[in-house]
Amino acid sequence: MTCRRRLPVAFSLLTVLAGLGFIVESGTPLQARGPGPFVLTYFLGNGESGLHLAYSRDGLKFEPVGEGEPVLVPSVGSKLMRDTCITLGPDNVFHAVWTTGWWEPGIGLAHSKDLMTWSEPEFLPVMMHERGAVNAWAPEILWDQETQQYIIFWATTIPGRFPTTDQSGDTGRDGVELNHRIYRTTTRDFKEYTKAELFYDPGFNVIDATILKDGSRFIMFMKDETKRPEPKKHIRVARADHALGPYVLQPDPLPGENYVEGPTAYRAGSEIFVLFDAFTRERFEGVKTRDLKKWEPIGDKIEVPAGARHGTVLAVSDKILKALLTRKPK
Repeated sequence: MTCRRRLPVAFSLLTVLAGLGFIVESGTPLQARGPGPFVLTYFLGNGESGLHLAYSRDGLKFEPVGEGEPVLVPSVGSKLMRDTCITLGPDNVFHAVWTTGWWEPGIGLAHSKDLMTWSEPEFLPVMMHERGAVNAWAPEILWDQETQQYIIFWATTIPGRFPTTDQSGDTGRDGVELNHRIYRTTTRDFKEYTKAELFYDPGFNVIDATILKDGSRFIMFMKDETKRPEPKKHIRVARADHALGPYVLQPDPLPGENYVEGPTAYRAGSEIFVLFDAFTRERFEGVKTRDLKKWEPIGDKIEVPAGARHGTVLAVSDKILKALLTRKPK
């Protein structure tokens, strides 16, 4: 039996209901209604300015919302908002998680009914129980219909936990060898959480996991963070029959150049798009597929706001998009 515990942090869940279109899970519509509209979350620079949004009708060309002004500014942890992921739950409330700093054992959390007005950001100390944990990067949130709970997952290094790959990655603060795996917690109410545990170990240094629910299957896209002895830095794929796994790693990475990160996957009509941040080339790249076997590059078709980093895409209702586009920048 899984024990649940209260984390030492105050929660102020926004208890409002609004008729907001169909539910999405980690950026993926449960019931596709055609290609769009979509919202892209992104950050600029190091994440100091907060959460920025862009919108698209076709899932490829994104324009900034509100002249590019942030809709939520960072106020917890190291006061950064990087790698923000948003999902719309069965409570008809949007729930956001993000990286609050480079070297913290927790993540940020906030809630909104319209993507414009947000609850007070909270710090969720997901890895506080692991005294050696050095970080909590790129969290994602997914509603699991089967188990009726939210799954929140992220990448953490715990030095010495996976010794066979300890020398495979970058070096972090104080000379710590970064060697990540994906961890998770679950919650039904954003008040009580299960103790964080290992979610996925593909056998290599891994960050930036995201999960696409597509029909009855769950597809995890993640970055192979291996740097030594030979850099990988590309996107791998794993599949499962249940959101909680187990996930089975597929043999080949996604096609394209390496040195990419922050994948986001979503369905647009009959196609699945996977976009990722080509950080060394300072642009977004991506691929699309109809069958998860044949992948077609779409990098020349992607347009995002200048400087956008590590975006995640979610489908929204026309009502939500209309409200966003009529919002006046502060």
